[in-house]
Amino acid sequence: MLEEVYKKKKDIFEVIRKAGDEILKVYSGNDFQVETKSDKTPLTLADKKSNEVIVNGLIRLFPELPFLSEESKKTAYHERKGWEYLWLIDPLDGTKEFIKKNGEFSINLALIKEGKPIFGILYLPVLGLFYYAGKRYGAYKIEKNGKTICLKHEKYNKNDVNRNIRVIFSKSHYNQETRDYVDRIRKHYYNTEMISVGSAMKLAYLAEGKADLYPRLAPTMEWDIAAGQVILEESGGKVLDFYKKTPLIYNKDDLRNPWFVAFGNSNQYRVSSM
Repeated sequence: MLEEVYKKKKDIFEVIRKAGDEILKVYSGNDFQVETKSDKTPLTLADKKSNEVIVNGLIRLFPELPFLSEESKKTAYHERKGWEYLWLIDPLDGTKEFIKKNGEFSINLALIKEGKPIFGILYLPVLGLFYYAGKRYGAYKIEKNGKTICLKHEKYNKNDVNRNIRVIFSKSHYNQETRDYVDRIRKHYYNTEMISVGSAMKLAYLAEGKADLYPRLAPTMEWDIAAGQVILEESGGKVLDFYKKTPLIYNKDDLRNPWFVAFGNSNQYRVSSM
């Protein structure tokens, strides 16, 4: 299936780009309405329009593949637990950032096989940037001018306490647990820089080498992280369950993710001791 996805990846990119165009149409206005969903998170017309474009596009390209989307009705676990493959869709990740109009939001799309992400796309509509990866195909960034860059950054010695450690985080979820974790990092690495970025852009920054560490000790959903996980893994990084120290898995009964820590390089930090 991954080979088939790669054959059609340009068509997939075009679907995602069109969804981004729908988001930007709403984004450019000054009077869009914001609804509140049952989980107290915001919802805009941009979320809905993007979701419609992506779902219809994927059904056209891959009619045999089921999907789970943040903005579509969820299939019951007793039915979907037997799915070998599925798409995970977040048609607008970072709705709070969208409402603030700071540009820090993305479209996330991942292909899951037996609980593991094997293909992922992050699209940043305001910047016109694509990040994508496939298992054993590598991770890449496509710039607005069409230039493609392979994402593979150098390894560092995890015991080099003198090097600068760039910790990326979300202002909206910088809670006490995250502060305590960062304080432990600061005790081990003398030079700690804090970077705040919205949505799955944080995982793109790690994959690109613009940041080193992303502790997420706050709620996320599967569609928030799956695409970024495969991109980060293919660039040399990791996304690990905070307690189990294992990669996140998907299409669970409970679609919420556990707390996790993401690394720009899998050999760079001591997860268990912090």
